Amino acid sequence: MAKINWTREELILAFNLYWQLDFGKMHSRTPEIIHLANIIGRTANAVAIRLTNFAHIDPYHQERGIKGMSGGRKQVEPIWNEFINNKEELIFESEKILAEKQHETIEQKFADILVGTENLKGETKIREVKTRVNQNFFRKVVMVNYSGKCAITGIDIPELLFASHIIPWSKNEDERLNPENGICLSALYDRAFDKGYISINHKFEVLISPILKKKQKENYYEKYFAHLTNSPLQVPKKYLPKKEFLEFHFDTIFKR
Repeated sequence: MAKINWTREELILAFNLYWQLDFGKMHSRTPEIIHLANIIGRTANAVAIRLTNFAHIDPYHQERGIKGMSGGRKQVEPIWNEFINNKEELIFESEKILAEKQHETIEQKFADILVGTENLKGETKIREVKTRVNQNFFRKVVMVNYSGKCAITGIDIPELLFASHIIPWSKNEDERLNPENGICLSALYDRAFDKGYISINHKFEVLISPILKKKQKENYYEKYFAHLTNSPLQVPKKYLPKKEFLEFHFDTIFKR
């Protein structure tokens, strides 16, 4: 007999995937959906429907007038609310469940990003593993949101791109994994943004720090920064940088 009720674990895994796919890919032919369906023993169509259930309660899609599918709202809404109230725990739990379904430990699945944690012990190791796994998830979500391109230069080489936090990771635990708190930037501009030499205003235009402008006579300034003044940020697919977060960056990090 076919399974009817989805388990909490299955819903969490569907939610994990929801954040990593464009709305237009939430159909049964998408490879990632087929892959998850095989892992949890569901049909690809069933997984796709669950993703559109999450879209139905996503405020972003509600504002756009896209309704998704409302039939499974009662099942998916508790997961959505749990994420809103405790993003870090739910995302890490989803990655652990996925690793277990793939017959791996979390350390095995993420060996490439956990280099250096091998000798850590106890709570210190748990905390570091969770941080790196969650940061990796945040990167994937931000990369999808910006179509895998730097929002300033359009560079599309993954190894050169960073998921830059607007409010730094250490400054606001509640917003660490919020896609509205991330911008995809290439290495130079990620560093410049992180250190306050550039910022973004409420019109999503690039601002150059007066401190950096003192370098106007330098060749590198003309080559890499002069043309950026008030240039528009490339608009992401879904989640725009939250204006309150940009104000925080301008007020507390931007070098004025």
